Amino acid sequence: MSSTSAGSGPEVIRIGQLEIHYLQGSGSGCEMGSFVLVVPPGSNVPPPHSHPGNEELIYVLEGTLRYTVDGVTRDLGTGESMGTPRGSVHGFSNPHGRVARALVINTPDIGAGYFREVAAAARAGGPPDRTKLVEIMRRYGLVPAAPGAPSPAS
Repeated sequence: MSSTSAGSGPEVIRIGQLEIHYLQGSGSGCEMGSFVLVVPPGSNVPPPHSHPGNEELIYVLEGTLRYTVDGVTRDLGTGESMGTPRGSVHGFSNPHGRVARALVINTPDIGAGYFREVAAAARAGGPPDRTKLVEIMRRYGLVPAAPGAPSPAS
């Protein structure tokens, strides 16, 4: 089932400088979800994490996105992609000079609800409550990486 209404376009969820344009949620027999991730240069990004129950594919539509999977870091340009197997620690950043946009596909879908909850927690005022963010991540099947795990260098 799509997370959008006919003619209304994708739902846009803002988390700090990041934008998530949710295109397709799971439902009607389809487990896959997809969204366009917009990452301005130097944005605060989520910490490295894994999702043992979900695979992920990143396909860069515009700009360059730094992406790390299990310690392997690549700068992905327009038209390049990188897959994340279930349980692999991964993260992203944009240390480059222009906005990066990437299509992200998860199977099964993590769900727009995850991003809505993280956005609400980030808007609560003051620095983000790490305990609350970790609780949200875990509820949606995401596991924060252990301290010292490789992350995309800025």
